[in-house]
Amino acid sequence: MNFRYLMPLAAVVVMGTASCVKLTEDPKGNLTTTNYFATQKDLDAAVSAIYQRLSVDGAWAFTNKSTSYFGADDLTTDKGLNKQDFREFDKLEGTSTNESLKAQWNGPWSAIYQANNVLLNYQKVPTTDANSVDARNHSAGQAYFLRGLCYFMLVRTFGAVPIVDKQAEISVVPPRADVAHIYEFIVNDLKQATTLLPAKWPSGADVGRATSMAARALLSNVYLTMAGWPLNQTANYALAATEADAVIQAKQYTLMDDYLQVFRTNNNAESIFGIQFNVGGNAPNRSFGSTSVPLEETALDGSGGWDDFYPEVNFYLNAPKCKRTDETFYTTIKLRNADNKTYTLVNWDNPLTNARHPYYKKFRYGVGDGVQETDNTIIQIKPSTNKTTDVIRYAETLLIYAEAAAMSEGNPSAKAYSAVNEVRQRAGLPPLTPGLPAAAFRDSVVYERAYEFAGEFGQRWFDIVRLQLLPKVLAARSTTAEQNKINSNSLTNPGPRYLAPIPFGDLSLSPGWTQNPGY
Repeated sequence: MNFRYLMPLAAVVVMGTASCVKLTEDPKGNLTTTNYFATQKDLDAAVSAIYQRLSVDGAWAFTNKSTSYFGADDLTTDKGLNKQDFREFDKLEGTSTNESLKAQWNGPWSAIYQANNVLLNYQKVPTTDANSVDARNHSAGQAYFLRGLCYFMLVRTFGAVPIVDKQAEISVVPPRADVAHIYEFIVNDLKQATTLLPAKWPSGADVGRATSMAARALLSNVYLTMAGWPLNQTANYALAATEADAVIQAKQYTLMDDYLQVFRTNNNAESIFGIQFNVGGNAPNRSFGSTSVPLEETALDGSGGWDDFYPEVNFYLNAPKCKRTDETFYTTIKLRNADNKTYTLVNWDNPLTNARHPYYKKFRYGVGDGVQETDNTIIQIKPSTNKTTDVIRYAETLLIYAEAAAMSEGNPSAKAYSAVNEVRQRAGLPPLTPGLPAAAFRDSVVYERAYEFAGEFGQRWFDIVRLQLLPKVLAARSTTAEQNKINSNSLTNPGPRYLAPIPFGDLSLSPGWTQNPGY
């Protein structure tokens, strides 16, 4: 961690406007410490800067945000090309010098520092009436939410990290905090956010900003994670169920009728919280479009795929047979013919393909600005899209409720079945088998999560970690179809690989820190 960012960030260039997260430059970010936060507009600009910290390639705008999550079965990558950073973790032999890993470390920290700047200074903004008090509190609530979200990503990825919630001298290197303490800090931040934020913003305003419902949905995930490894505090299942149920009962969100439309629209009916992107504002999302397009696919205009990621073969083969699976995976590869005008369509495992893997259909299109194609022609393949990255979807809240309620009550109730079956119905699947014991029901919900959130920003990996599923996942991995072979030491002792290594540069600048075991 580069501790120069612990100093006040009043002079940073921030992005955004007071009314919504538009990611366009705001000169208010250039104000000095003597007059910063003089008005609510100044505070709004500083809050927008927190969101902006997460919408860049060095944070959550590109595939590198998932680098260490390639150990999961829903992500693999090419055996060659320029995919070395992803390949390391796909083989469970990641290193602390991995350049792409820095996005998972630096992005959240950058947002945390900016959130601290808001929380340490927001009360300087004068208020004149109840509306101005609310506006100031809403700014603080967003900062609490985003700081809690970033710490949640850090602790699940790297384990023990320092808790930084105040200004510090540049020479001070705080110790890595105990994981249980970090989770207490996250819970407190999200509870503060729940209190300070509105349940929803005025219609058409403040698109992309966190709400109290987003805070409660995230808190349900935090409690669910605390019930698993490494804390194993099973009493938190009940708390997870309570928070998820509060979001469900608010009836603000519904599942989209068509699963694929979740990934072809922004801020839709089931998006509880998402990171916004804007190509025109120099903040493109490069996690859609080219990134999960086969290397051998070339559009009529000459643009091509990047071949960054796709699912493991057995993960695809073990998917349920349903409409959601059809809309998730891309299995017919379009090969441009020598005439450069027509295409030959081949199956994903055809010898003419580079990877002999299926790909992800749901990440191809963006909001109409990714891959533009017909059934037998590719017109254009773009790497930069305006697609929102949904960090929290309503489907997740339903499945968290189902699992947490069943595990806390000892048996799945009709209400828990209803929650998981709502997701299954949209997928085109029959209701889950009735009468399952709690553990079997949980396993069914986790399986449902694997395919509902396939390829989505660590979702599958975090389930693997909290439930310690690596031995089972590795045993199910194809020994022939996967060309990136698992490190033999990790096969016999996968435990250390549940955490990513602290990046070498930050570790070397932090006396007293020790590297995570196994690195």
